Amino acid sequence: MSLAEHDLVEGDRVEVTVGAPAHGGHCVARIGGEHGHVVFVRHALPGERVTAEITELHKGYLRADAVSVQEASPDRVTPPCPYARPDACGGCDLQHVAPAAQLEWKTAVVRELLMRMGGLTDTLGVRVEPLPGGLLGWRTRIRYAVDAADRPGLLKHRSHEVVPIDRCRIAHPALQELDVTARSWPDVSAIEAVASTGGDVTVFAREASAPADLLDEAHGGDRALLEGSAHVRERAAGREWDVPAEGFWQIHPAAADTLVAAVLELLDPRPGESSWDLYGGAGLFAAALAERTGGRTTVVESSPAGVAAARRNLADVKAEVVAAKVDVALARRRIAGPVDLVVLDPPRAGAGAKVVRAVAAAAPRAVAYVACDPAALARDVKTFTGLGWRVAALRAYDCFPMTQHVECVALLVPDR
Repeated sequence: MSLAEHDLVEGDRVEVTVGAPAHGGHCVARIGGEHGHVVFVRHALPGERVTAEITELHKGYLRADAVSVQEASPDRVTPPCPYARPDACGGCDLQHVAPAAQLEWKTAVVRELLMRMGGLTDTLGVRVEPLPGGLLGWRTRIRYAVDAADRPGLLKHRSHEVVPIDRCRIAHPALQELDVTARSWPDVSAIEAVASTGGDVTVFAREASAPADLLDEAHGGDRALLEGSAHVRERAAGREWDVPAEGFWQIHPAAADTLVAAVLELLDPRPGESSWDLYGGAGLFAAALAERTGGRTTVVESSPAGVAAARRNLADVKAEVVAAKVDVALARRRIAGPVDLVVLDPPRAGAGAKVVRAVAAAAPRAVAYVACDPAALARDVKTFTGLGWRVAALRAYDCFPMTQHVECVALLVPDR
Protein backbone atom coordinates (compact mmCIF):
# COMPACT_ATOMS: atom_id res chain seq x y z
CA MET A 1 0.00 0.00 0.00
CA SER A 2 1.40 3.43 -0.94
CA LEU A 3 1.51 6.40 1.38
CA ALA A 4 -1.15 8.03 -0.76
CA GLU A 5 -3.49 5.10 -0.10
CA HIS A 6 -3.36 5.96 3.59
CA ASP A 7 -4.69 9.43 2.68
CA LEU A 8 -2.31 10.92 5.21
CA VAL A 9 -1.56 14.61 5.33
CA GLU A 10 0.54 16.74 7.65
CA GLY A 11 -1.22 17.04 11.00
CA ASP A 12 -2.80 13.58 10.86
CA ARG A 13 -2.24 11.32 13.84
CA VAL A 14 -1.41 7.61 13.84
CA GLU A 15 -0.74 5.13 16.62
CA VAL A 16 2.56 3.28 16.24
CA THR A 17 4.92 1.05 18.20
CA VAL A 18 8.36 2.64 18.26
CA GLY A 19 11.48 0.76 17.22
CA ALA A 20 15.21 1.41 17.40
CA PRO A 21 16.83 4.87 17.51
CA ALA A 22 18.27 6.17 14.26
CA HIS A 23 20.74 8.87 13.27
CA GLY A 24 19.04 12.25 13.52
CA GLY A 25 17.42 12.18 16.96
CA HIS A 26 14.38 10.03 16.20
CA CYS A 27 13.25 6.41 16.39
CA VAL A 28 12.02 4.23 13.55
CA ALA A 29 8.41 3.06 13.51
CA ARG A 30 6.18 1.59 10.81
CA ILE A 31 2.61 2.15 9.75
CA GLY A 32 0.87 -1.05 8.72
CA GLY A 33 2.97 -3.67 10.46
CA GLU A 34 6.48 -5.03 10.20
CA HIS A 35 6.82 -4.29 6.50
CA GLY A 36 4.80 -1.09 6.52
CA HIS A 37 5.88 2.44 5.74
CA VAL A 38 8.73 3.95 7.72
CA VAL A 39 7.99 6.80 10.11
CA PHE A 40 10.81 8.68 11.86
CA VAL A 41 9.35 9.67 15.22
CA ARG A 42 10.83 12.34 17.51
CA HIS A 43 10.11 12.65 21.24
CA ALA A 44 9.72 8.87 21.51
CA LEU A 45 11.73 5.97 22.94
CA PRO A 46 12.28 2.42 21.69
CA GLY A 47 9.46 0.06 22.71
CA GLU A 48 6.88 2.77 23.36
CA ARG A 49 3.36 2.85 21.98
CA VAL A 50 2.65 6.45 20.99
CA THR A 51 0.30 8.67 19.05
CA ALA A 52 2.43 10.35 16.41
CA GLU A 53 1.46 13.51 14.54
CA ILE A 54 2.69 13.60 10.94
CA THR A 55 4.98 16.61 10.34
CA GLU A 56 6.38 15.79 6.88
CA LEU A 57 5.54 13.41 4.02
CA HIS A 58 8.28 12.18 1.70
CA LYS A 59 8.46 9.53 -0.96
CA GLY A 60 8.89 6.31 0.98
CA TYR A 61 8.90 7.69 4.52
CA LEU A 62 7.29 10.17 6.90
CA ARG A 63 8.40 12.30 9.82
CA ALA A 64 6.33 12.65 12.97
CA ASP A 65 6.31 13.84 16.58
CA ALA A 66 5.08 11.69 19.47
CA VAL A 67 2.34 13.90 20.92
CA SER A 68 1.01 11.39 23.48
CA VAL A 69 2.32 8.18 25.00
CA GLN A 70 0.10 5.13 25.58
CA GLU A 71 2.85 2.78 26.77
CA ALA A 72 5.91 4.56 28.16
CA SER A 73 9.46 3.26 28.31
CA PRO A 74 11.00 2.98 31.79
CA ASP A 75 13.73 5.27 30.40
CA ARG A 76 11.28 8.14 29.82
CA VAL A 77 11.73 11.21 32.07
CA THR A 78 10.16 14.65 32.24
CA PRO A 79 12.26 17.09 30.17
CA PRO A 80 13.87 19.73 32.39
CA CYS A 81 13.14 22.39 29.77
CA PRO A 82 9.52 23.39 29.01
CA TYR A 83 10.45 24.09 25.38
CA ALA A 84 11.75 20.54 24.74
CA ARG A 85 8.52 19.18 23.30
CA PRO A 86 6.72 18.80 19.96
CA ASP A 87 6.12 22.01 18.01
CA ALA A 88 8.62 23.91 20.18
CA CYS A 89 12.43 24.30 20.31
CA GLY A 90 14.28 21.84 18.10
CA GLY A 91 17.69 22.19 19.74
CA CYS A 92 17.49 19.24 22.16
CA ASP A 93 16.49 15.83 20.85
CA LEU A 94 16.80 13.69 23.98
CA GLN A 95 15.60 15.62 27.03
CA HIS A 96 12.85 13.03 27.49
CA VAL A 97 15.46 10.26 27.80
CA ALA A 98 17.11 9.24 31.10
CA PRO A 99 20.87 10.03 31.27
CA ALA A 100 22.13 6.45 31.03
CA ALA A 101 19.67 5.71 28.23
CA GLN A 102 20.95 8.70 26.27
CA LEU A 103 24.40 7.09 26.21
CA GLU A 104 22.88 3.75 25.15
CA TRP A 105 20.88 5.52 22.41
CA LYS A 106 23.99 7.18 20.98
CA THR A 107 26.06 4.02 21.29
CA ALA A 108 23.47 2.10 19.28
CA VAL A 109 23.44 4.77 16.57
CA VAL A 110 27.25 4.90 16.28
CA ARG A 111 27.52 1.12 16.03
CA GLU A 112 24.70 0.81 13.50
CA LEU A 113 26.14 3.51 11.23
CA LEU A 114 29.66 2.09 11.29
CA MET A 115 28.34 -1.35 10.39
CA ARG A 116 25.70 -0.38 7.82
CA MET A 117 27.46 2.57 6.14
CA GLY A 118 31.06 1.91 7.13
CA GLY A 119 31.04 -1.80 6.33
CA LEU A 120 32.58 -2.79 9.67
CA THR A 121 31.77 -6.18 11.09
CA ASP A 122 33.37 -5.32 14.44
CA THR A 123 32.86 -1.95 16.15
CA LEU A 124 35.50 -2.85 18.78
CA GLY A 125 33.10 -2.53 21.69
CA VAL A 126 32.78 1.23 21.27
CA ARG A 127 30.57 2.92 23.87
CA VAL A 128 29.68 6.58 24.16
CA GLU A 129 31.34 7.97 27.28
CA PRO A 130 29.98 10.91 29.30
CA LEU A 131 31.96 14.10 29.86
CA PRO A 132 32.18 15.73 33.30
CA GLY A 133 29.71 18.45 34.22
CA GLY A 134 26.30 16.85 33.75
CA LEU A 135 23.64 17.23 31.07
CA LEU A 136 22.71 20.89 31.60
CA GLY A 137 24.66 24.15 31.60
CA TRP A 138 27.46 22.95 29.31
CA ARG A 139 26.99 24.84 26.04
CA THR A 140 29.54 27.67 25.86
CA ARG A 141 28.42 29.08 22.51
CA ILE A 142 24.84 29.82 21.56
CA ARG A 143 23.02 31.66 18.79
CA TYR A 144 19.55 33.11 19.29
CA ALA A 145 17.44 33.91 16.23
CA VAL A 146 15.12 36.94 16.30
CA ASP A 147 11.51 36.72 15.11
CA ALA A 148 9.38 39.29 13.30
CA ALA A 149 8.27 40.73 16.66
CA ASP A 150 11.94 41.36 17.62
CA ARG A 151 11.89 38.53 20.20
CA PRO A 152 14.94 36.26 20.57
CA GLY A 153 14.60 32.50 20.67
CA LEU A 154 15.64 29.21 19.15
CA LEU A 155 14.44 27.46 16.00
CA LYS A 156 11.92 24.66 15.70
CA HIS A 157 13.18 21.34 14.37
CA ARG A 158 13.77 21.47 10.59
CA SER A 159 12.25 24.96 10.47
CA HIS A 160 13.15 28.64 10.36
CA GLU A 161 10.34 29.45 12.78
CA VAL A 162 11.60 31.09 15.97
CA VAL A 163 10.39 29.88 19.38
CA PRO A 164 10.81 32.70 21.94
CA ILE A 165 12.32 31.36 25.18
CA ASP A 166 13.19 32.66 28.63
CA ARG A 167 16.56 30.85 28.72
CA CYS A 168 18.30 27.79 27.30
CA ARG A 169 18.83 25.12 29.96
CA ILE A 170 21.84 23.54 28.27
CA ALA A 171 23.59 26.93 27.92
CA HIS A 172 26.50 27.74 30.21
CA PRO A 173 25.35 29.47 33.43
CA ALA A 174 27.17 32.67 32.41
CA LEU A 175 25.07 32.76 29.22
CA GLN A 176 21.82 32.01 31.06
CA GLU A 177 22.51 34.99 33.33
CA LEU A 178 22.63 37.42 30.38
CA ASP A 179 19.55 39.55 29.69
CA VAL A 180 19.59 38.64 25.98
CA THR A 181 16.27 36.76 26.01
CA ALA A 182 14.51 39.44 28.11
CA ARG A 183 15.16 42.23 25.59
CA SER A 184 13.63 43.27 22.30
CA TRP A 185 15.99 43.28 19.31
CA PRO A 186 14.81 45.56 16.46
CA ASP A 187 16.89 45.47 13.26
CA VAL A 188 18.76 42.36 14.45
CA SER A 189 18.50 38.87 12.92
CA ALA A 190 20.53 36.98 15.53
CA ILE A 191 22.41 37.37 18.79
CA GLU A 192 25.43 35.20 19.51
CA ALA A 193 26.97 34.71 22.94
CA VAL A 194 30.17 33.00 24.11
CA ALA A 195 31.34 32.00 27.59
CA SER A 196 34.91 30.81 27.23
CA THR A 197 36.77 28.33 29.42
CA GLY A 198 39.10 31.22 30.22
CA GLY A 199 36.27 33.13 31.90
CA ASP A 200 35.44 35.61 29.12
CA VAL A 201 31.88 36.46 28.06
CA THR A 202 31.21 38.03 24.66
CA VAL A 203 27.91 39.00 23.05
CA PHE A 204 27.46 40.27 19.50
CA ALA A 205 24.49 40.88 17.21
CA ARG A 206 23.98 40.33 13.49
CA GLU A 207 22.24 43.10 11.59
CA ALA A 208 18.90 42.09 10.07
CA SER A 209 19.70 43.73 6.73
CA ALA A 210 22.87 41.70 6.15
CA PRO A 211 22.93 38.37 4.28
CA ALA A 212 22.92 35.41 6.67
CA ASP A 213 26.20 34.06 5.30
CA LEU A 214 28.11 37.35 5.37
CA LEU A 215 30.99 37.42 7.82
CA ASP A 216 34.12 39.52 7.64
CA GLU A 217 36.10 37.59 10.23
CA ALA A 218 38.84 40.17 10.48
CA HIS A 219 36.64 43.18 11.18
CA GLY A 220 33.38 41.75 12.47
CA GLY A 221 31.52 42.26 9.19
CA ASP A 222 27.80 42.54 9.85
CA ARG A 223 28.23 41.87 13.57
CA ALA A 224 28.10 44.49 16.29
CA LEU A 225 30.05 43.72 19.47
CA LEU A 226 27.73 44.33 22.43
CA GLU A 227 29.70 42.97 25.37
CA GLY A 228 33.19 41.62 25.97
CA SER A 229 36.00 41.30 23.45
CA ALA A 230 36.24 40.09 19.87
CA HIS A 231 38.81 37.57 21.15
CA VAL A 232 38.39 35.18 24.08
CA ARG A 233 40.70 32.98 26.10
CA GLU A 234 40.25 29.23 26.02
CA ARG A 235 42.17 26.75 28.18
CA ALA A 236 42.98 23.29 26.89
CA ALA A 237 45.86 20.84 26.51
CA GLY A 238 47.86 22.65 29.19
CA ARG A 239 47.85 25.90 27.24
CA GLU A 240 45.90 29.15 27.04
CA TRP A 241 44.49 29.95 23.62
CA ASP A 242 43.63 33.30 22.05
CA VAL A 243 40.75 32.66 19.63
CA PRO A 244 38.15 34.84 17.89
CA ALA A 245 34.87 34.80 19.78
CA GLU A 246 33.05 33.99 16.52
CA GLY A 247 35.62 31.35 15.48
CA PHE A 248 35.44 27.59 15.91
CA TRP A 249 36.11 26.03 19.31
CA GLN A 250 34.62 22.98 21.00
CA ILE A 251 31.39 24.07 22.71
CA HIS A 252 31.57 21.68 25.70
CA PRO A 253 34.08 22.93 28.31
CA ALA A 254 35.62 19.46 28.69
CA ALA A 255 35.60 18.48 25.01
CA ALA A 256 38.93 19.95 23.89
CA ASP A 257 40.93 18.24 26.65
CA THR A 258 39.00 14.99 26.17
CA LEU A 259 39.63 14.84 22.44
CA VAL A 260 43.30 15.80 22.71
CA ALA A 261 43.82 13.05 25.27
CA ALA A 262 42.10 10.52 23.00
CA VAL A 263 44.14 11.53 19.94
CA LEU A 264 47.44 11.31 21.86
CA GLU A 265 46.50 7.95 23.37
CA LEU A 266 45.54 6.45 20.02
CA LEU A 267 48.38 7.89 17.91
CA ASP A 268 51.06 7.33 20.57
CA PRO A 269 53.39 10.00 19.06
CA ARG A 270 57.11 9.26 19.15
CA PRO A 271 60.05 11.69 19.34
CA GLY A 272 61.00 13.13 15.96
CA GLU A 273 57.84 12.07 14.12
CA SER A 274 56.23 14.46 11.62
CA SER A 275 52.51 15.19 11.69
CA TRP A 276 49.66 16.90 9.88
CA ASP A 277 46.70 18.56 11.60
CA LEU A 278 44.12 18.83 8.81
CA TYR A 279 41.15 21.17 9.29
CA GLY A 280 43.31 22.35 12.16
CA GLY A 281 41.45 25.47 13.34
CA ALA A 282 43.45 27.25 16.02
CA GLY A 283 45.92 24.35 16.15
CA LEU A 284 44.66 22.40 19.17
CA PHE A 285 45.90 18.98 18.03
CA ALA A 286 49.00 20.40 16.35
CA ALA A 287 50.21 21.91 19.62
CA ALA A 288 49.81 18.61 21.45
CA LEU A 289 51.62 16.68 18.70
CA ALA A 290 54.43 19.21 18.34
CA GLU A 291 55.07 19.22 22.08
CA ARG A 292 55.10 15.42 22.18
CA THR A 293 57.24 14.73 19.08
CA GLY A 294 59.42 17.81 18.65
CA GLY A 295 59.13 17.02 14.94
CA ARG A 296 57.77 18.91 11.94
CA THR A 297 54.07 19.69 12.40
CA THR A 298 51.86 21.19 9.70
CA VAL A 299 48.39 22.72 10.19
CA VAL A 300 46.04 23.15 7.23
CA GLU A 301 43.13 25.53 7.76
CA SER A 302 41.00 27.52 5.29
CA SER A 303 39.30 30.03 7.60
CA PRO A 304 41.27 33.32 7.76
CA ALA A 305 40.35 33.69 11.44
CA GLY A 306 41.48 30.14 12.15
CA VAL A 307 44.77 30.63 10.29
CA ALA A 308 45.50 33.82 12.22
CA ALA A 309 44.64 32.12 15.51
CA ALA A 310 46.83 29.11 14.73
CA ARG A 311 49.81 31.32 13.87
CA ARG A 312 49.41 33.27 17.12
CA ASN A 313 48.93 30.24 19.31
CA LEU A 314 51.59 28.00 17.78
CA ALA A 315 54.38 30.58 17.69
CA ASP A 316 56.27 28.77 20.47
CA VAL A 317 56.27 25.31 18.86
CA LYS A 318 57.72 23.85 15.68
CA ALA A 319 54.66 24.21 13.45
CA GLU A 320 53.83 25.55 10.00
CA VAL A 321 50.34 26.87 9.24
CA VAL A 322 49.13 26.49 5.65
CA ALA A 323 46.19 28.70 4.64
CA ALA A 324 44.23 26.53 2.22
CA LYS A 325 41.36 24.12 1.88
CA VAL A 326 42.54 20.64 2.78
CA ASP A 327 41.67 19.05 -0.56
CA VAL A 328 43.41 21.86 -2.46
CA ALA A 329 46.51 21.72 -0.24
CA LEU A 330 46.82 17.99 -0.84
CA ALA A 331 46.05 18.09 -4.57
CA ARG A 332 48.44 20.96 -5.27
CA ARG A 333 51.15 19.58 -2.98
CA ARG A 334 51.06 22.56 -0.62
CA ILE A 335 51.83 19.74 1.79
CA ALA A 336 53.26 16.40 0.75
CA GLY A 337 54.26 13.12 2.32
CA PRO A 338 55.87 11.18 3.67
CA VAL A 339 54.35 11.94 7.06
CA ASP A 340 54.14 9.83 10.19
CA LEU A 341 50.90 10.95 11.85
CA VAL A 342 47.73 12.63 10.60
CA VAL A 343 44.82 14.14 12.51
CA LEU A 344 41.66 14.54 10.44
CA ASP A 345 39.07 16.79 12.13
CA PRO A 346 36.71 17.71 9.29
CA PRO A 347 33.42 19.62 9.46
CA ARG A 348 30.12 17.77 9.71
CA ALA A 349 30.16 16.71 6.04
CA GLY A 350 33.32 14.67 6.60
CA ALA A 351 36.65 14.62 4.79
CA GLY A 352 35.38 12.96 1.61
CA ALA A 353 36.92 10.35 -0.67
CA LYS A 354 39.32 12.76 -2.39
CA VAL A 355 40.96 13.79 0.88
CA VAL A 356 40.97 10.23 2.26
CA ARG A 357 42.74 8.94 -0.86
CA ALA A 358 45.37 11.70 -0.62
CA VAL A 359 45.98 11.04 3.07
CA ALA A 360 46.34 7.30 2.46
CA ALA A 361 48.75 7.99 -0.41
CA ALA A 362 50.98 10.00 1.95
CA ALA A 363 51.57 6.72 3.84
CA PRO A 364 51.36 7.82 7.48
CA ARG A 365 51.75 5.07 10.08
CA ALA A 366 48.48 6.17 11.75
CA VAL A 367 45.50 8.52 11.30
CA ALA A 368 43.30 9.84 14.09
CA TYR A 369 39.92 10.79 12.63
CA VAL A 370 37.91 13.14 14.90
CA ALA A 371 34.28 13.19 13.79
CA CYS A 372 31.32 15.28 14.91
CA ASP A 373 29.01 13.22 12.67
CA PRO A 374 29.19 9.40 12.88
CA ALA A 375 27.55 9.04 9.46
CA ALA A 376 30.33 11.07 7.82
CA LEU A 377 32.89 9.03 9.76
CA ALA A 378 31.29 5.82 8.51
CA ARG A 379 31.45 6.98 4.87
CA ASP A 380 35.11 7.92 5.17
CA VAL A 381 35.97 4.72 7.06
CA LYS A 382 34.53 2.75 4.14
CA THR A 383 36.85 4.64 1.78
CA PHE A 384 39.85 3.98 4.03
CA THR A 385 39.11 0.26 4.29
CA GLY A 386 38.71 0.09 0.53
CA LEU A 387 42.27 1.41 0.27
CA GLY A 388 43.69 -1.29 2.51
CA TRP A 389 43.36 0.40 5.90
CA ARG A 390 41.61 -0.84 9.03
CA VAL A 391 40.03 0.67 12.12
CA ALA A 392 42.29 -0.26 15.03
CA ALA A 393 40.44 1.55 17.81
CA LEU A 394 37.28 3.59 18.36
CA ARG A 395 36.27 6.11 21.01
CA ALA A 396 32.99 8.02 21.34
CA TYR A 397 32.11 10.90 23.67
CA ASP A 398 28.91 12.64 24.69
CA CYS A 399 30.18 16.15 23.89
CA PHE A 400 26.61 17.34 23.25
CA PRO A 401 24.34 16.09 26.08
CA MET A 402 20.56 16.22 25.55
CA THR A 403 21.06 16.32 21.78
CA GLN A 404 21.45 13.53 19.22
CA HIS A 405 25.01 14.63 18.40
CA VAL A 406 28.08 12.62 19.39
CA GLU A 407 31.83 12.99 18.86
CA CYS A 408 33.91 10.01 17.73
CA VAL A 409 37.63 9.36 17.40
CA ALA A 410 38.80 6.52 15.18
CA LEU A 411 42.35 5.20 14.83
CA LEU A 412 43.07 4.05 11.29
CA VAL A 413 46.22 2.18 10.33
CA PRO A 414 47.46 0.45 7.17
CA ASP A 415 46.28 -3.18 7.18
CA ARG A 416 49.67 -4.73 6.57
